[in-house]
Amino acid sequence: MPQSSHSVDVDGALIRTARLQLAPWTMSDVEAALGIFGDEEVARWLAPAMSRVPDAAAMQQLVSRWVADGAAVKPPLGRWKVTDRATGHTVGAVSLLPLPPDDIDSEISVQIARDRWGNGYAGEAGHAIAHYAFTSGIDEVFAVSRPANRRAAAAARRMGMDWVGQTAKYYGTRLDVFRLRRYDLDVPAIAAPPEAEQTDALTEI
Repeated sequence: MPQSSHSVDVDGALIRTARLQLAPWTMSDVEAALGIFGDEEVARWLAPAMSRVPDAAAMQQLVSRWVADGAAVKPPLGRWKVTDRATGHTVGAVSLLPLPPDDIDSEISVQIARDRWGNGYAGEAGHAIAHYAFTSGIDEVFAVSRPANRRAAAAARRMGMDWVGQTAKYYGTRLDVFRLRRYDLDVPAIAAPPEAEQTDALTEI
């Protein structure tokens, strides 16, 4: 039977919200993935974690690695494609993975296709992964973003996260850090980074 928590359903490898379905990547998803990770406006905020994927061949190699990693990784860690349940179209990607360099903290990362920005998909997908993580034994999750990434900060707050400061600990560059603890899930976040109201940069984490 599917497990349900606050409108998030976990049914085997699938995670569903009111509007979205999260499912493991397959090799048939290469074209959809390239539409996200090959877009300069999406990928420019991913560095230094990764750079823009230049072509279908490179995307195929990366998706192949994601598929292999997904078979080897211990849940709740993983990577998922995000699909609009109403249309069946892939609208983004979400992952729950250890943060380098120590691989102790768990990071939720979300990328949304540019033509789907403004629909709240990043917050909804990340919120679903937080539910999944907390029902699987993780006590806290993090999101990190570049200080100029205003839309990323907004998405993290929609997940219920609090801004806890900045650090250069992760990825070797200064980043805003957001955190959500298990007992704070679904309690509105109130803290925001001071840069959030000082920039017009637009993208999703």
